Amino acid sequence: MAEPQWAAFVGLTGLVLTAFLVLAWLSAGAVHDPPTIGWRFMPVGVDPSVESRPSIRTQIPHPQLAELSTASLLANVAVTQGLFAVVVVGGAVAFSIPPRAFGLDTAAVSGQALLWGLVLGAGLWAASETSSRALDVAGIEYDERLRSMLAPESLGGWVVLLGVALPAVAAVEELLFRAAAIGVVAAGFGVSPWLLVVGSSVAFGLGHGAQGRAGIAVTGVLGTVLASAFVLSGSLLTVVVAHYLINALELVVHEGLA
Repeated sequence: MAEPQWAAFVGLTGLVLTAFLVLAWLSAGAVHDPPTIGWRFMPVGVDPSVESRPSIRTQIPHPQLAELSTASLLANVAVTQGLFAVVVVGGAVAFSIPPRAFGLDTAAVSGQALLWGLVLGAGLWAASETSSRALDVAGIEYDERLRSMLAPESLGGWVVLLGVALPAVAAVEELLFRAAAIGVVAAGFGVSPWLLVVGSSVAFGLGHGAQGRAGIAVTGVLGTVLASAFVLSGSLLTVVVAHYLINALELVVHEGLA
């Protein structure tokens, strides 16, 4: 096997992170002031588990058009996140980066890693719910319309959301912000992963600018917890499962069951 080209891959990761952040901030404008029907710009930094105060206005008058808009949004989620994944995975193969650097060795992809991901995700969702209740008691209002925009109106839409869009978001964001930005850099250059946790979490928060300042702060904290879990577990699977579960529970409980 060829020697890993750590510097080349880290450079590629930096470019992908920059593209992610730029696209996220451009999409923030689309979220705050979307066109009536023609909004098709994928907000890559949208995390439905974060309840912030974005100003969202939509004038779609017909349920079928609303469903079409949601379907287009979900399709763009999968495609956009897929493109990021192709670049990162392709770079890992081209530059001979070993799977262990991403938290994908045999021990890290196991039933135990999956279980820890489920526990972590459920715990973070419960913490999010508790904080929401505290805000309600304190009389602090928050806008939930962004979450509503992501929720489909049909069973097929939910299948796409839960089976394609949300897994893609969780996998790609964890691959980029945790595995590549922390795992690969630490493995290739001997940098303390705890120092990298700080930088990756700040970038993760900034990547969710579509949800306003509160959303940036909350996702920054969430990113710190997920990054810490990645360092402690050494498993990409653990944080991907946790990330997915947080978002899925938020949407299913508040939009699907409601």
